[in-house]
Amino acid sequence: MNTITLKDVPAAVHRTLKSRAKAHGRSLNKEIITTLEGTLHGARIDAAAVGRHARAVRETLGVYLTQQDLTTLKHAGRR
Repeated sequence: MNTITLKDVPAAVHRTLKSRAKAHGRSLNKEIITTLEGTLHGARIDAAAVGRHARAVRETLGVYLTQQDLTTLKHAGRR
């Protein structure tokens, strides 16, 4: 493992990182590494969480679209 020393970290950035580390139950060092990895390699998407959220929104709105509805909407205005 390599070591990096950060200098002149703005106070607001430091506070935010510390707050995020506490919220995620990680050390400040691990939070910084996780943040860098997410930035450099893209954040992982939790497909199951996205699906749950979509279902919750659909239930709230009472909107149920079929695949045919989606295809029609997708192609609307393309003719």
